[in-house]
Amino acid sequence: MLIEHNIVVIGGGPAGMAAAVAAFDGGEKDVIIIDREDETGGVLRQCIHNGFGLHKFGCELTGPEYAEIYRNKISERGIKLYCNTTVVSIDNSKTVVAQNRDGILKIKAKAIILAMGCRERSRGALNICGTRPAGIYSAGAAQRLINCYGLRVGERAVILGSGDIGLIMARRLTLQGIKVEAVCEIMPYSGGLVRNITQCLDDFGIPLYLKTTVSKIHGSKRLEGVTIAQVDDNNKAITDTERYIPCDTLLLSVGLIPENELSNMAGVELDALTGGAVVDQNRQTTVDGIFACGNALHVHDLVDYVSDEAEIAGRNAAQYCLRDGSFSTDAICITKGKNIKYVVPQRVDLRQKDNLAIYLRVDKPLGRALFTVKTEKEIIAKKLQIRAVPGEMIKIDINKNQIERVGSNIEISAEALN
Repeated sequence: MLIEHNIVVIGGGPAGMAAAVAAFDGGEKDVIIIDREDETGGVLRQCIHNGFGLHKFGCELTGPEYAEIYRNKISERGIKLYCNTTVVSIDNSKTVVAQNRDGILKIKAKAIILAMGCRERSRGALNICGTRPAGIYSAGAAQRLINCYGLRVGERAVILGSGDIGLIMARRLTLQGIKVEAVCEIMPYSGGLVRNITQCLDDFGIPLYLKTTVSKIHGSKRLEGVTIAQVDDNNKAITDTERYIPCDTLLLSVGLIPENELSNMAGVELDALTGGAVVDQNRQTTVDGIFACGNALHVHDLVDYVSDEAEIAGRNAAQYCLRDGSFSTDAICITKGKNIKYVVPQRVDLRQKDNLAIYLRVDKPLGRALFTVKTEKEIIAKKLQIRAVPGEMIKIDINKNQIERVGSNIEISAEALN
């Protein structure tokens, strides 16, 4: 049986909920959300710490509180939810096939918003030598076990990776009475927010070892300890620096990967640098009528930015349906220059006469830095950043009057200032 809906949002996390609300408020009332969990909220449901909503709502909220705000907005608008439902395929004709306990759903949409979020990189991607004992978790899995199910994951822990979730879990384990022996980071800088390093490590006296990795895992049925070692410039362990740390728990916080298997099915072009779709400022992908947002597009450090970006996708998906036509695919490119890791969006539709927000990350710590946005002929914007580090996403706003003058590709670069 074929069901028709104008906008189908895939994913009911913070991005999916914000996109659905924005699409509804943008004039398109036939909006549905499909989510594989039993309720919406995504990862926010297990993030019981505060720090959410400072930019969006001007106050500190926990993850569940932030999610509840959007759940109420969805309920007030009567947006239909398909929970406990897994999307198994989509195609470039915008037909969605999903499955739940009632059977197979086949949905024909006018527009699709991809908001599937991201997944954690596992031990298998790291090639750490050693046995395969119990006690090795991804940081997110450990967070879910502790915060949602009240389980204790161990007594002594080592954390590999200093991403935000790893830093937050170092504090959470400590508060749980679990001794955190060390946080190891293979890079010469932390991948997390500076505030999380201060609040989660420094305040609890937890050591952070940079340019250090876990080189060996020891134990039979249960983890007994790990060997850590410093790494050289090629990230190879230096044997002479190895030392053994007894522990029964190893948490891996070694990166997030945007979920884009469905995007591949639809023929969406992906960016090798972000792991997400190539989009224009409307968050429309290279497939007409398919939009992307949230961590499925690129990994964010603040949920407030996730909501902002999802609202862009939702509003423009609604406009796409109401206009019953596509935006221009004849767009200029935004490219990364010196010291820039990636930029989003990657394209600009010059027919859209709105202000442009560009999100980016630097590829190494720059400290105080000057960002320059330029074309072949002129500089159209500059921004002074007090602290530019890879762990913190940077937003640059371009005025619509400046965009109107653009006739060629845009390049963004950064320069460290003394």
